[in-house]
Amino acid sequence: MTIRVLAATADIESARALSTLLSRLPDAEPAPPVADSTALLDTLARLAAESLDELPEVVLVHERIGPVPALDLVRDLVMRFPAVGVVLITADPSTGVLTAAMDSGARGIVQLPLGYEALAERVTAAAAWSSGMRRHLGSTAPELFAGPGGTVVTVTGAKGGVGATVTAVQLALAARASGHTVALLDLDLQSGDVASYLDVQFRRSIADLAAITDINSRVLQDAVFVHDSGVGLLLAPAEGERGEEVTDRVARQVVAALRSRHDVVIVDCGARMDSATAAAVEMADHALLLVTPDVVAVRAAKRMVRLWDRLQIRKAEETLTVVNRQSKGTEIQPSLVEKVTGTKVARATIPAAFKELQGVVDAGRLQDLDARSTVKQALWSLAGELGLVVVQEGGGGKRRKSSSSSDRGTTGLRRRGERGDRGAVTLEFAGMFPLLLVVMSILWQCVLYGYTYSLAGNAADEAARAATAAYALDPGGYAGACESAGGEHLPGAWNGAAINCGPDGEIMKATVRAQVPLFFPGFDVNWTVNGEAGAALEGDEN
Repeated sequence: MTIRVLAATADIESARALSTLLSRLPDAEPAPPVADSTALLDTLARLAAESLDELPEVVLVHERIGPVPALDLVRDLVMRFPAVGVVLITADPSTGVLTAAMDSGARGIVQLPLGYEALAERVTAAAAWSSGMRRHLGSTAPELFAGPGGTVVTVTGAKGGVGATVTAVQLALAARASGHTVALLDLDLQSGDVASYLDVQFRRSIADLAAITDINSRVLQDAVFVHDSGVGLLLAPAEGERGEEVTDRVARQVVAALRSRHDVVIVDCGARMDSATAAAVEMADHALLLVTPDVVAVRAAKRMVRLWDRLQIRKAEETLTVVNRQSKGTEIQPSLVEKVTGTKVARATIPAAFKELQGVVDAGRLQDLDARSTVKQALWSLAGELGLVVVQEGGGGKRRKSSSSSDRGTTGLRRRGERGDRGAVTLEFAGMFPLLLVVMSILWQCVLYGYTYSLAGNAADEAARAATAAYALDPGGYAGACESAGGEHLPGAWNGAAINCGPDGEIMKATVRAQVPLFFPGFDVNWTVNGEAGAALEGDEN
């Protein structure tokens, strides 16, 4: 039987020694060693996605592997890939280390410095156990090795106040509304606000689990508060100083335990990075980074992404950045955020609509946010993008319902390419077009009316002046001058206007009666406008 062995060690000398000794083992097929826990988990996950038969029978974990501690890594490997035999390589073969390794799920330990006989014995025993486990489980159920239970989503703020907690709560509510079992973990250990946003008062928190070595489902059940919405809440401690008790070991065990019991686990990491939040981000299936479209927040997001990369927590391309409080008027658009941070940017952007949130935030009842809220629709669209909700497409299942005009809360979850939405804009424009024509016609007619009134007044003024001058020369010859002067100041479409002048005491009065065109010059409907003007008569004083 061929024994495939994968070693994980950051020590170059140990890697060389392992390669040399494993090459001497009969039927052994050693793979190139990996240097850290992230590379190990990625390699095994890729092999498991292809087939159970592609997984190595034995995985050797060096005690100085990083960034995940060796025992925590062993526990994670056993939960994710139960058919793989894990062996711990350590310099301390004491009973305490052996007990801890066995409690974590290791099949044994190998003492440093490495010896051929001890290594061969442990590898052979672990391979035999792995073969028996695979025969028991069968190779026809690869879903057993795709991961330990539900989906983990971490929500981290690039800086404080960018909306990480609101996003985490709404994602949890969206997943729960879709029928999933959901847990919401508040890992903002010093200033967690999940309890405040959901109006919850509960004395237990994640800090109460810090002193427990083995966090199992029964222990976890006592610390989780089930909200009225159905979401299980594991809150941050009310006393901020107790947050120091929550280490990366506690965070890993808690996330793993929640993952095994729930379909979806949402983790609010806040904006402060510590060992606990780093462990959660590393274990997450989706790591969200909240940012607002301003220079300070984008720079903070870039620093956070670089920090994760330096600590080997998360690669930039594996991080999904979510832009909050976005509007068309902001200079920083999602495309620029993607370019600066080097991460992927979510298609769903959250609009800047704080007034929609103010009432429910002040009341501490974020679950009562109106379904018509643009913020809620955007966040639930984000949940759909992450695969946390099921998009409803007509009847059929017990949780499916036909869409109607009253389903305003699900509008944001509909895909843009659905057949029911095609042509909606065209139809709406076609319905509004006649009304637009009527409004524009009325406005244009008002413009023509005012313009005709202005022309009539100006023509009357010019006619009065010309008639006054003609009257001074010949009191009986002013009529022709009046009509000629008034007609010169009327455009062709208004040439049919009636122009009359006559003395009235010491004033020469001119009257212009012009017709108002209908829509366009040349179309008349007998709407008339009168323009009047006067000028003092000139003559010798007696």
